[in-house]
Amino acid sequence: MENPYVLLETTLGDILIELLPEHAPKSVANFLQYVDAKHYDYTIFHRVIRGFMIQGGAYNNRLQRKEALAPVENEAKGGLSNVKGTVALARATEKDSACDEFFINAEDNLDLDHTDDSDENYGYTVFGRVVEGMDVVKKINWKVTKPRNDFDDLPVDDIEIISARRFE
Repeated sequence: MENPYVLLETTLGDILIELLPEHAPKSVANFLQYVDAKHYDYTIFHRVIRGFMIQGGAYNNRLQRKEALAPVENEAKGGLSNVKGTVALARATEKDSACDEFFINAEDNLDLDHTDDSDENYGYTVFGRVVEGMDVVKKINWKVTKPRNDFDDLPVDDIEIISARRFE
């Protein structure tokens, strides 16, 4: 069976993501549930840290949190590493707290991989990889950010995900 793909259309260009269900089936199903519901449409990249990652999927351009589904079980032990170009689920401190937020690694971030079963070191589930559009990821990653409201690394100019759709 061929892996599913999702096309993120952003205000800075398109990013094509290949999803990897053999390594993170629950995370892929979770992400596709949000894609199919058009949850990611008109959300922003609300956390951009140069040389690290870009994160989005949860807030609109008025910085209002969209309603998320129940958290998904962490699959950081799935055999994939947080290397440049991979897509992972963002989470809070608790290991099984990932919902709709995701991030794209702008560099190798091996310190985000699973190291032990404690919540602190459990890691972040990689469930996909960018197959086209790393130039767009780089453009986003190099945008100027500043603290605003409760956000520490918010781009000065909004970078929107216009749509997220399955791509065949």
